[in-house]
Amino acid sequence: MVKKVLMTGGSGFIGHHLCEHILKETDWEIVCMDRLDCSGTLHRLHEVLESHNHWKSRVSFVFHDLKAEINSFTASQIGRVDYILHLAAGSHVDRSIEDPMSFVMDNVVGTTNLLNYARSLDSLELFVNFSTDEVFGPAPEGVKYKEWDRYDSTNPYSGSKAGAEEMCLAFANTYKLPLVITHCMNVFGERQHPEKFIPMCVNRALTGEKVYIHASPEGQPGRRHYIHARNTSAAVLFLMQGKWEQREKYNIVGEKEVDNLQMAQFIAGVVGKPLNYELLDFHSSRPGHDLRYALDGGKMESLGWSLPINFEDSLEKTIRWTLENNRWLG
Repeated sequence: MVKKVLMTGGSGFIGHHLCEHILKETDWEIVCMDRLDCSGTLHRLHEVLESHNHWKSRVSFVFHDLKAEINSFTASQIGRVDYILHLAAGSHVDRSIEDPMSFVMDNVVGTTNLLNYARSLDSLELFVNFSTDEVFGPAPEGVKYKEWDRYDSTNPYSGSKAGAEEMCLAFANTYKLPLVITHCMNVFGERQHPEKFIPMCVNRALTGEKVYIHASPEGQPGRRHYIHARNTSAAVLFLMQGKWEQREKYNIVGEKEVDNLQMAQFIAGVVGKPLNYELLDFHSSRPGHDLRYALDGGKMESLGWSLPINFEDSLEKTIRWTLENNRWLG
């Protein structure tokens, strides 16, 4: 019997890349569950499916906002499920600072509603909850957090994601739900929302508008490990196909740490325009934001996983694709 995946947030940025990867690498069917909010759009999946017409019969869509329970009608529309990939989330730090309760509803209540549905499924083989490096808070220079290190959320977004993780572990412990948690770092790729750093830099390099680089009071730019969505997707499928252990956590880490000024300069170089930028003290300009995140990817490496595509090649390819498809810059 062909496996079926229920993917929440399938019309989102990472979700549509993961859909594409699963369709390419398996014969599985996918049910995308989404509410199509400010960051979700069916145009992402439409472009993927239009370029691979034979995939269309393997993808269906269910509209649902996870702040509400999955009722019997919605469950009947979904049908049998072998895997649940939970990507749907409120994910913008600034909006979480302005309206923290909406992130509690989306990320804690929404996750719990999905977990409640999952524990009713006899066919479920695995529930994958997508979390973030931000639950660990800022990483001092030289520190890389391992999966079970302490959490220190610095804003309502990361706090709500940490809360969702705890509910996942509670369901795994109480109901023996087959479940793992992944921590992803800064993911980039084609069709990313234009508010995110890389498409924003592409757009501002084109227009000459100033890019504000958040830095320490001493002028040291913030640093991130960036990873392409295709690499993230490859890691998730790697886990799904038998490498996971019950109620474990897995860090999915980019190969290279880059400071945000270096990133902006690389983008401007590919665009072929000078970079107009200013360094800002991130403490005063963005309260609740962290200067550096860093995760230890040793657990995934010990399982035999490695990045299929290197950082520089995937970044340049993404920038050039964005220039050729600038409708995605908004």
